[in-house]
Amino acid sequence: MNIGVIGSGTMGSGIAQVAATANCKVHLYDIDPKVLDKAKQALSKILNRLIEKGRMDEEQVSGILSRINFTSDLKHFADADLVIEAIVENPDIKANVFQNVESIVSEECIIASNTSSLSITSLAASLEKPERFLGIHFFNPAPLMKLVEVIPAIQTDETIFEKARNEIDRWGKTTVKVKDTPGFIVNKVARPFYGESLRILEEGLANTSTIDWAMKTYGGFRMGPFELMDFIGNDVNYTVTETVFKAFYYDSRYKPAFTQKRLSEAGYLGRKTGKGYYDYSENAMNPAIDEDEEKGRAIFTRVLVMLVNEAVDTLYLNIADEKDIDLAMTNGVNYPKGLLKWADEIGIDFCVQQLDDLFFEYKEERYRCCPLLRRMQEEDATFF
Repeated sequence: MNIGVIGSGTMGSGIAQVAATANCKVHLYDIDPKVLDKAKQALSKILNRLIEKGRMDEEQVSGILSRINFTSDLKHFADADLVIEAIVENPDIKANVFQNVESIVSEECIIASNTSSLSITSLAASLEKPERFLGIHFFNPAPLMKLVEVIPAIQTDETIFEKARNEIDRWGKTTVKVKDTPGFIVNKVARPFYGESLRILEEGLANTSTIDWAMKTYGGFRMGPFELMDFIGNDVNYTVTETVFKAFYYDSRYKPAFTQKRLSEAGYLGRKTGKGYYDYSENAMNPAIDEDEEKGRAIFTRVLVMLVNEAVDTLYLNIADEKDIDLAMTNGVNYPKGLLKWADEIGIDFCVQQLDDLFFEYKEERYRCCPLLRRMQEEDATFF
């Protein structure tokens, strides 16, 4: 396939690298030649580092770079079979780009967006042929992260979906089919990992270091929620939370936290600014860990059952099937286990009881148990 990629930022360049590694001819487009040149230099540096690490040889790297055409002219997309957009999360700007692309590409060309939060159906409506459009959501960094969420719009032709998914599979990725719903799988299901941890912090039940310690020690997560938010960027994570909250008609399960909003307003965005939930300056004093086992297990259990409830809700709403939900969380955000499998292990009855206890204590819809989870408890069923 001939591939067009719009946007030469980190994500666009990563997608271009993945496609070129799979022997595709790639046109990487950016409106700004300076940004494009910067992307070319950065990609060369990344690939040369792979040579140094022994993961590629010079011939392989040379081949990848030779297959990528860095361009500021969309006319090069005339021979593209698939175009993937990876630009700013602004629906109006994206719609304008798609209309320009559609006037250049062939009738058979598939057009896709890498959006992580916008409606695929709404974006498809901006095209003359919306049936050729779908979402293809990579995770950052695209060359390393295995998961790709493939999202058909209401208008998407099934053969177009299958053709696009088969191509991404050919690139060596793990694809999951997702219904066009806010946050898709990963950004929807992962909300409690951050949101419930922030709630525990705001209630004064534990500090950031203790919560992170609990999730890593008792849950086996590679990074705690506050470490991860600082890594992602508090501005980015807050925006995703706010977007999902609004898109779900202000469902309290997705309610953003004032703590994160205030950090974003202060410019304390995490590692990229040197300060977030933690201070990354030299000799900085960060909160001490309270290694109390009972407290640690309680924190982990509370966050886990909220994650399980969200995963079950995703199944309940037919956003994806059991296999794809667990695949998405283990491959998209490196969770130690799929949440539905985890629910089977700790017990459906246990999950329901924990959620009911939280609901009884807080009297908030945030803690309502998913009907499917309760039904499974009554039927003594499991997910796998």
